[in-house]
Amino acid sequence: RLIVSINRHENPVMAAQVATLACERQKNGIVGLDLAGNEAEYSAAPFIKIFNNAKKYGMHITIHAGEWNSADNIIQAIEQFGADRIGHGIRVLDSPSAVTLARQQGVAFEVCLTSNQHSGAVSSINKHPFLKMLDQGLNVTLNTDDPSISQINLSDEYTLALSELGMSYYTLRQCIMNSVHAAFISEDEKQKLIQSFEKKMPSLLKAPK
Repeated sequence: RLIVSINRHENPVMAAQVATLACERQKNGIVGLDLAGNEAEYSAAPFIKIFNNAKKYGMHITIHAGEWNSADNIIQAIEQFGADRIGHGIRVLDSPSAVTLARQQGVAFEVCLTSNQHSGAVSSINKHPFLKMLDQGLNVTLNTDDPSISQINLSDEYTLALSELGMSYYTLRQCIMNSVHAAFISEDEKQKLIQSFEKKMPSLLKAPK
């Protein structure tokens, strides 16, 4: 399953062509459309219609927002793009309105600890708002962003969250389950993943006393 990514600095005409090609190839495994790139210098507005049309065709939508610019971009991604997921979104806590909206809509946040530190979006891992986002009841997941650049895998991110942020194993399980529910797959496939995980990792099922 593939997600086709469009960058904010690219020509919207070309982006529309890419989106059309993606929609035409859903049966071949393309399941989503993503808007990425420099949100501080390039507006997302020229791409709204493109993504709205793609959603009408059944494409899932993920928008990189609230990493380098304000939480307003997160609100825009949800309200105007119909985002199912937000890439990064670590500025969401700057806006109570954004938190409430994301929580009500159940939008998933694709949080990437190592990438955020490498890019300078956060100064250090222990200052990352990841746990605070969870505390606000947001649908947060842990991700690698770009393993080839950061030289990590998903297990590294899990270890980092446990060791540097002091996250519990139970909370890690919650994040993994969040990822399952946010995945761009069928409900049947989600249930199979959940059952497989619960069977293999029963020690993570109990809430801490």
